[in-house]
Amino acid sequence: MDKYKLGEKEQRFAELIWEREPIPSGELVKLCEIEFEWKKSTTYTMLKRLCQRGIFENESGMVSAVMSKEDFLSDQSEKFISDTFEGSLPRFLAAFTKRKKISSKEIDEIQKLIDDYKED
Repeated sequence: MDKYKLGEKEQRFAELIWEREPIPSGELVKLCEIEFEWKKSTTYTMLKRLCQRGIFENESGMVSAVMSKEDFLSDQSEKFISDTFEGSLPRFLAAFTKRKKISSKEIDEIQKLIDDYKED
């Protein structure tokens, strides 16, 4: 199973945890019952799955992130570019901008990122 690819329910569940962590597992169960109409066993099954993938941990009944949302999304983006564009950011940008023009503001933001992270 791909560590960085979440289904719709997994993504919503992860968002719930990231927004509230650390959260007691009992409180998470109650929240999932309200949000998703899940039974206790469903919540713990989903939690176990995401813990095994190294995204969250459940230590002594307290659920917290091992991987922040930002780190998860970053890794997910890197994997997508690697798998789809052979790791080439320029190829990704070329494909992205083929149908969607980018604004001057977006260009400035991208340029700032390039300047900030440019290798010497």
